[in-house]
Amino acid sequence: MIQIGLTGWGDHPDLYHPSSNAREKLLDYSSHFPIVELDSTFYAIQPERNIAKWIGETPDHFQFVVKAYQGMTGHHRGELPFASIDEMYDLFRLSIEPLQKAGKLAMILVQFPPWFDCKKENVDTIRAICKRLEGFDVAVEFRHQSWYEPQFLKGTLDFLREMNIIHTVCDEPQAGVGSVPLVPESTRRDKALVRLHGRNVYGWRNLTGDNEAWRKVRYLYEYNKAELKEIETAVNKLKSEADEVYVIFNNNSGKHAAQNAKQFQQMFNITYENLTPKQLGFFEGEW
Repeated sequence: MIQIGLTGWGDHPDLYHPSSNAREKLLDYSSHFPIVELDSTFYAIQPERNIAKWIGETPDHFQFVVKAYQGMTGHHRGELPFASIDEMYDLFRLSIEPLQKAGKLAMILVQFPPWFDCKKENVDTIRAICKRLEGFDVAVEFRHQSWYEPQFLKGTLDFLREMNIIHTVCDEPQAGVGSVPLVPESTRRDKALVRLHGRNVYGWRNLTGDNEAWRKVRYLYEYNKAELKEIETAVNKLKSEADEVYVIFNNNSGKHAAQNAKQFQQMFNITYENLTPKQLGFFEGEW
């Protein structure tokens, strides 16, 4: 089965009913897609009330791909707002356990930064994180090209298989060592993850140091039909290797993700059942 969704539900205006308010955005979103990437967990460990609200607002079979907190992946700058590393992981686990108990946790996405390269020290870091997240399905996303260099690629995939980690397959701009190639290889039989970041080479790297401006253009990209066909080929390969393929469109700086996801859904002729009964009739017809 191919499960298609987007990063977040709060910034996709094409999906919302004209009469909806901000509190109804997840309800509207879950009438279109069966999965979503939960990114707010990257910026802060979420309080129980937020998790409970999101569980209650989504259908029984809806799934969340939860992004690991930035303090766990090496992105956080400065002192962590916790008494210890142990406390950080304990609070993160407690935060997302209700999703798992509700059957709505697809996996935890552990996305490493572009400077996290292929070396023993970082392999040990992955082992340590997985030990702390034992009991959860973990997906790892690399951003440093070294993990996919010819001399390391087989070892990378074998290591992920050994650790029972879901390999995150990425489509992204090819902009040097801080980007990775599209490698459609599944490392688990049950689940595979694909994240589509667009192909905006000039926006991928923060060359000016202006983080706010950079975030506005980094994922500014609209996939064309030929490019979606390339991704279709990769997803079909993964489909032959894994029972469930989760496909997340992250190319939303220009609000293109929802439209591309709907186009991709049409390419596979997929109709999702058990969505929130609030279908809006958008995206109908040919494209």
